[in-house]
Amino acid sequence: MSTHCGNLPSAVENIGELGIENIDWRGKMAAKHLKSLLSGNVIDVISAGIDDENPLNLDVFLKSNLSASWRRVGEDASIENDSILESRQQAGDIELELPNSGFTNSSESDDQWDFVDEATKLARRKLREERREKRVAYLAQHDDEASLQLENDAIQSSKSFDSAVLGKYSIWRRDHENEKPDMTIRFMRDQMIMARVYLTLAKMKNKLDLYQELQTRLKDSQRVMGEATDDSDLPPSALKKMKAMGQVLSRAREQLYDCKLVTGKLRTMLEGAEEQVRNLKRQSSFLGQLAAKTLPTGIHCLSMRLTIDYYLLPPEMRKFPRSENLENRDFYHYALFSDNVLAASVVVNSTIVNAKDPSKHVFHLVTNKLNFGAMSMWFLSNPPGDATIHVDNVDEFKWLNSTYCPVLRQLESTSMREYYFKADKSLSAASSNLKYRNPKYLSMLNHLRFYLPEVYPKLDKILFLDDDTVVQKDLTGLWEVDLQGNVNGAVETCGESFHRFDKYLNFSNPHIARNFDPNACGWAYGMNMFDLLEWKKKDMTGIYHKWQSMNEDRSLWKLGTLPPGLITFSGLTYPLKKTWHVLGLGYDPNIDPKMIAGAAVIHYNGNMKPWLELAMTKYRPYWTKYIKFDHPYLRKCNLRE
Repeated sequence: MSTHCGNLPSAVENIGELGIENIDWRGKMAAKHLKSLLSGNVIDVISAGIDDENPLNLDVFLKSNLSASWRRVGEDASIENDSILESRQQAGDIELELPNSGFTNSSESDDQWDFVDEATKLARRKLREERREKRVAYLAQHDDEASLQLENDAIQSSKSFDSAVLGKYSIWRRDHENEKPDMTIRFMRDQMIMARVYLTLAKMKNKLDLYQELQTRLKDSQRVMGEATDDSDLPPSALKKMKAMGQVLSRAREQLYDCKLVTGKLRTMLEGAEEQVRNLKRQSSFLGQLAAKTLPTGIHCLSMRLTIDYYLLPPEMRKFPRSENLENRDFYHYALFSDNVLAASVVVNSTIVNAKDPSKHVFHLVTNKLNFGAMSMWFLSNPPGDATIHVDNVDEFKWLNSTYCPVLRQLESTSMREYYFKADKSLSAASSNLKYRNPKYLSMLNHLRFYLPEVYPKLDKILFLDDDTVVQKDLTGLWEVDLQGNVNGAVETCGESFHRFDKYLNFSNPHIARNFDPNACGWAYGMNMFDLLEWKKKDMTGIYHKWQSMNEDRSLWKLGTLPPGLITFSGLTYPLKKTWHVLGLGYDPNIDPKMIAGAAVIHYNGNMKPWLELAMTKYRPYWTKYIKFDHPYLRKCNLRE
């Protein structure tokens, strides 16, 4: 339904084109009033929407291309405006008609302008709603982007999250956790200490009821604490038990406290605790030494299987090939003395893998009678490529006897047997020499390094390697080093005051004090280049025998091979570059990885050998990389990486 207005005068009809010159005073007033309200665009629409015979139709306004203030925006704009106009007609049946002469009266004019104002307000309200919707949509999009950024930040944060806090009650605990997470446990321990003090005093003063209650509360606290090391490990009943203990201790203080008696009891308990700590340290040291010197079950199994298979071989198959190379002075010769099959295999394999020309390398391996079959069988069934290897039995060296060798003579003495084999009932009595009470010092394999010219009389130079070493680079450059008339080429180990002569020798003995400098730098066994020609010239074995005989009562040094080595080769050792030999992988967890990577030989000296469970995990891969764990012998003995 449409609403109509009366005809406007022709002057108004053409107001956009003619101006107001030819209009009467009423028309001029109306035109002036309309012109102040309507834009030129609106007046053009009015002119186009009427003629002399028809009234002005408001649908023209609603459907024309006017500004948003004059029309409804959207698909249903005309319908909505028709509904508005229809409702207004029903309410008052309003007709806005203007006579040809002008406006009818002021009230009708006011109604017309009220309607126009109402339509304008509706349109503006619609615009505001649309702007509000756009703003909401913009903010929602912005919030989505912000949420996405927060999610990405959270993902990055979770990647760097410290796993140490997992398992605690809150992921934020790392930032806000208690600085003393064992505060409750510490408090309960203090309570238990005081409870023991008051137990003694209660028994002394015949307070049997209090004594019984203290004993009960002490057992409750011990039961609640169990093996807990952190407050989070305590059960919920811990606080209740702690409170009950506090109440009993409060009563005990009131009835039993005596400053002198409490102080005396605490001092006695402290002394007892210190003694217990000392005993535990000795026990720990003893067990550590014991664990370091035991042979793992898998390696023992390997040795047994190899030994059985070796003695099943016919005699003609027990010979090593290329025996003509054993005395060739143009080749590179290595001395390796070991009773550990797996360790010896790593030394040989690592040397061959990193050698430029393996065919020129010769390995002289010496073991004892017990392991001779196993060592021979391993290298017969796993030959080191083009290199030459030969295995000898130290027990077949007939010249190595107690008449010639002071160490063998000393090992047969009563005092040495008592030192090694007499059982001590007290661990503390044996702890003074615990480090040196080592079965390896009974083995001639350990002392054979002082008899190299006797073992290899036709060689000029030989490189000695311990069985707890790993070769990482070609070692032929060592044969080119000029030892400048010295017998021994070794890497020095002294740093400031550590590993100097006074660390190993007894300078309170006049023989030591008179002949050696306590600040002289020590060096390392494990990788040593020996000039056997100079050795023979200077009679190094005779020097060794002299000092070893003087040390029968162990007054010059404790047992071992390094102290007599320092004495024997004193002034005759050439310092090699440290990159040739890096030590400490058996005891030092703080070695620079760059030093290890750049070393020609790494040495697991210390108790934490790589074949033991005691080995440091981060160093073990340098050793295991040269073992083929899929080998049938290793699989049968359950040896795994």
